Amino acid sequence: MKTNKRKFLVVSVLIGLAFLGGAAAMYAGVYNVAADDPHTRPVYAMLETARDRSIAARAAKLQVPDGLDDPARIRQGAGNYNAMCTGCHLAPGMAPTELSKGLYPAPPDLTRERVSAAEAFWVIKHGIKASGMPAWGKSMGDDYIWNMAAFLQELPKLDEAQYAALVASSGGHSHGGGETEPHGHDDGEMDDHGGAMPSGSATHPHPPGTPPHDDSPASGSHAGMDMGSGQAAESKPHAHGPNTPADHHAPRPSGKTTSPKTAAKPATGTVEHRHADGTVESHPAPVPNPPSNDGHDDHHH
Repeated sequence: MKTNKRKFLVVSVLIGLAFLGGAAAMYAGVYNVAADDPHTRPVYAMLETARDRSIAARAAKLQVPDGLDDPARIRQGAGNYNAMCTGCHLAPGMAPTELSKGLYPAPPDLTRERVSAAEAFWVIKHGIKASGMPAWGKSMGDDYIWNMAAFLQELPKLDEAQYAALVASSGGHSHGGGETEPHGHDDGEMDDHGGAMPSGSATHPHPPGTPPHDDSPASGSHAGMDMGSGQAAESKPHAHGPNTPADHHAPRPSGKTTSPKTAAKPATGTVEHRHADGTVESHPAPVPNPPSNDGHDDHHH
């Protein structure tokens, strides 16, 4: 009895040490998770077994619908497979892609490997953790997924020409998840492809949240804005009221200049004389004289 207790204790201690050692190695980053450095054989075997058994156990609970051999189902599934899956799982006559060569574990070549409909449905819908296989069920309804599962039953039988003909008749990428819908636009503007132009694009420079407005010059208003200062820019023609001078944009002096001795005539009918010493004298305004030759117009209108 004592011997058995001693063995149990030794085994327990060894298991505990192994666990602590593994935890320490994990925390220290000893195990390389790089996709270009394969798992060790024991680790790979453990992960592969866990994956296969997990899928099989859950797929066994599914009720496979009737009619998966319906040509319409297979044809519709072909369009989505071609659009969504060939980058990893390839197509007849297709060489390995950059993506399929870079993923680890390597995705199966479904042109050569047949997967049961139930397992195909479960994997397409739920994805597989840490494998590159997404959960398409987040954007695709079950009917569309079953159509893809139906197509996968036929894929290994197809040659390149048959595959191309089936995809051409499929209607393309269509599963009701918004994958072919145009993006909305506040102004209803459409691009050259029939889709809405994104706000802030080169041909529609209004940023998001900008209220709709007319870009053409408006009567009595500025046609553009200086975005830096918020002031109206005068780079485009303006409409003027009936009393607006036509040359109101031309540079004009802020006031009349005076000769060294005579200041401009004030509104009171007097003239101010400024002397060299800075003193100023006011005298009654003289009778208007002909315009001087200093380039200024002194006539009153």
